[in-house]
Amino acid sequence: MKQSLSILLVTLIVLSGVAHAAESTAGVNWKNEDGRWTAARANEWYAQQKWITGANFVTSTASNEFEMWQADTFDPKTLDRELGWAASIGFNTMRVFLHDMLWKADPQGFESRIDQYLAIADKHGIRTLLVLFDSVWDPHPKLGKQEEPVPHRHNSRWAQSPHTDLLKDHARHDELKPYVTTIVTRFKDDPRVLGWDLLNEPGNWSVEYQEDWSREAKDAAHLALLPKVFAWARAAQPSQPLTAGVWKNVGSRTDPVHSLDKLMLEQSDVITFHTYSPLDSVKKSVEWLEQSGRPIICTEYMARSAGSTFEGVMPYFKEKKIGAINWGLVSGRSQTIYPWESWEKKFTAEPNPWFHDVFRKDGTPYDEKEVALIRELTGTAR
Repeated sequence: MKQSLSILLVTLIVLSGVAHAAESTAGVNWKNEDGRWTAARANEWYAQQKWITGANFVTSTASNEFEMWQADTFDPKTLDRELGWAASIGFNTMRVFLHDMLWKADPQGFESRIDQYLAIADKHGIRTLLVLFDSVWDPHPKLGKQEEPVPHRHNSRWAQSPHTDLLKDHARHDELKPYVTTIVTRFKDDPRVLGWDLLNEPGNWSVEYQEDWSREAKDAAHLALLPKVFAWARAAQPSQPLTAGVWKNVGSRTDPVHSLDKLMLEQSDVITFHTYSPLDSVKKSVEWLEQSGRPIICTEYMARSAGSTFEGVMPYFKEKKIGAINWGLVSGRSQTIYPWESWEKKFTAEPNPWFHDVFRKDGTPYDEKEVALIRELTGTAR
């Protein structure tokens, strides 16, 4: 047992890319040879941040990234109102998804709307972790008017990025470079941007859509694409950190470490991860990730019926100074108050408990006790 633990520890230290002894001496290098931040730089950056708290955010009037950002449905009034509710409970960070097809269709308009969103968020004291690509839900998204959400179904219209036809063809991956380069370059020194989350849940194969290729093939596609995205983003020399979050059975895929997990841990400036599990499992994940010697931010958590709750997890994150970004802010067209199983089990009314989200559409909290706890932890007066 002791020998196994030693082997695991050595593996994790290698994965972190950190030479702790070297960094404890004078003359620290702030970047590794590949351009990745050193652990010392990442920790110095993190020490300058307030405790990162917030939510994955899409307006209640948008069912997916297209409705969030397209000119016809972009909704500054709702953005302003709902981000105000977030600020009222002490949230200082939103994680927000972009989409490559939006940029390709209307580069100037899309960039302008991102800038407008950032201005509104900044007014409320909120910075944003921008997500460039996403592996989850509809693999065949279309621009333009979106289909109506399927009633009572969790994330029934959320869109993958890039489109699966492009992702499958490794020879086409370089078509995505202008999008990454242009967006990161435009906002690379923008203090309103906390960081760059390059690809959400690499390798996540959407059971709900029965994707028309294997899990192994999708893993291989992301293993080919993600290093390029890191390289393109790094070439822009952003002042903010780059990351991609470990999400599947965190800390369990270690013998050997899964190739996608290894890639994300080796490339990320700061370590991000997802957990929808109760506290005991969260602690095991954190203990494993701490071996990296880098700051840790949880970029998805809180699924009430799965045992991941604010009261169960958020105090631990504060104690460990781990960033805490839950899924969902306001109940709306994404319908994430419904659980994942709503794709298989028919719901006809609001579930009890809600799966995700904090506020109703009128701004009243789903659970006053939860909001009171969040305010207490964030030090925000009513």
